[in-house]
Amino acid sequence: MHKPFTTLFFLALMIISCKPTMAYKDISYTKNNKGENVKLNIFTPKNIKNKNYPVLIFVYGGNWNSGNKNKYNLLGRNFARKNLTVVIPDYTLSPNADIDEMTKEIAAAVQFTKKNAAKYHGDPEQIFISGHSAGGQLASSAVMNPKYGIPEKTISGIILIDAAGIDMKNYLEKYPPTAVDNYDITWSKDPEKWKQASSIYFINEKTPSFLIYSGEKTYPSIKIANENFLKALKPFQPNVKQVILNKKHVPMVLQYFLPWSKRFDEAVDFMRNTK
Repeated sequence: MHKPFTTLFFLALMIISCKPTMAYKDISYTKNNKGENVKLNIFTPKNIKNKNYPVLIFVYGGNWNSGNKNKYNLLGRNFARKNLTVVIPDYTLSPNADIDEMTKEIAAAVQFTKKNAAKYHGDPEQIFISGHSAGGQLASSAVMNPKYGIPEKTISGIILIDAAGIDMKNYLEKYPPTAVDNYDITWSKDPEKWKQASSIYFINEKTPSFLIYSGEKTYPSIKIANENFLKALKPFQPNVKQVILNKKHVPMVLQYFLPWSKRFDEAVDFMRNTK
């Protein structure tokens, strides 16, 4: 009885998802500590004529030891359908890299995007960065910690999606890293390295504007980190917007695989209204 409805539903999803976009895949943007190429994918609207769109760099999560850019192609296409140029970089995962090496690679992706945005119909003066979970930590740290060499105003705004690790020093002081999930390799035993990787310590008057999404049903450690981060950010950005959604951690990013999600229009509005 429900079969025709189900068929029509998935047919509609396929039609919506087939709106034209262009994909440029496996573009090398830097080399890792082993000399291997690290690559990214780029998605743009199709049939572009002499127009450069705002750029969104999306950094995926996966607890710093899992993930792949190609799993997020649909996310990239969905954002591109909103007239954005979307960059999705891979990065070397733990245990083959530590947090500093990963962050250097994401910083290199930002630099690559700034230099090459116009080749892919992106506006190099309107670059935003977003990340889910571990990707939120990498995205914010690469931009906010001056050791990674991203000049001021390179990034216009940051969109965090249930970000993990943005106050990692606080977490690891309570739960020191072990071999579980390769945390001993990812984070080391050095509290100064934990601090350098925690973007909460680099908030100041020059910090790019934030849009922050948090899951009501997410992990307690992520809730605490986001609460701490917002408290530190408010004196500099009193109107910062936090959107709390009734979701668990993984569904916070899965919603971007649905082309009708409200999150796309929210992100576009944020990018349009951020100077």
